[in-house]
Amino acid sequence: MTDSIWAMPFFAGKTVVITGGTTGIGNGIAMAFAGAGAIVHATGATAAEVTAARACGTPVSYSVLDVRDMTAVEGYSSQFTSVAALVNCAGVNLRAAEFTVQGFETVVDINLTGSMRSASAFRGALSNGGAIVNIASMFAFFGAAHAPAYAASKGAVVQLTKSLAIAYAGDGIRVNALARDRHDRRATGRSSSQRGIDETHSDGSLGYAGRPDWPRLVLVFAARGVHHWGNFAG
Repeated sequence: MTDSIWAMPFFAGKTVVITGGTTGIGNGIAMAFAGAGAIVHATGATAAEVTAARACGTPVSYSVLDVRDMTAVEGYSSQFTSVAALVNCAGVNLRAAEFTVQGFETVVDINLTGSMRSASAFRGALSNGGAIVNIASMFAFFGAAHAPAYAASKGAVVQLTKSLAIAYAGDGIRVNALARDRHDRRATGRSSSQRGIDETHSDGSLGYAGRPDWPRLVLVFAARGVHHWGNFAG
């Protein structure tokens, strides 16, 4: 977490929310923000994930949240009056099941619509000059033969990011995305061994945790004044 000290002027004492923050990249991002002195709240899809995360004794407040449930998302967001950054990491991939309509719809509902639900619910709390960072994927640009819904949902996340960057600009909210790649999964925090809907690899990854400096990249994108609206990094 010492690598995040440089970001303390931006986030010390400020609230950061990370959906899908109990495992993998999401947990790494949570730790990075905590290292920057932020008050970090992270969610997981299941009680088991949250219990496991809490057992590690990290300085993060963990809660169960199903991003498919708008009522639950709105209820969770209602406890926050001011949020410096929202990181939408909650996601899933179902691989072969994505070739069924039900599987396809499930992935899109979590990865894409879940990000929109969170962005919409937290819009008011972010309007103090906050930032949204969506987690996309390189599959958004070249597809994934083994996971069509995952690739399609992440491609849509890219366009959602561009659209919200324009729509939320008047509220002073910066919206950006990071398209993760297939690098080393070390130094990214714990990873989930669950499968199916319960497998919430922070960003809905296909088992690749991304480059080791991912948490720092998210901090850069969320830091006030460091970037512009609608940017992407991979």
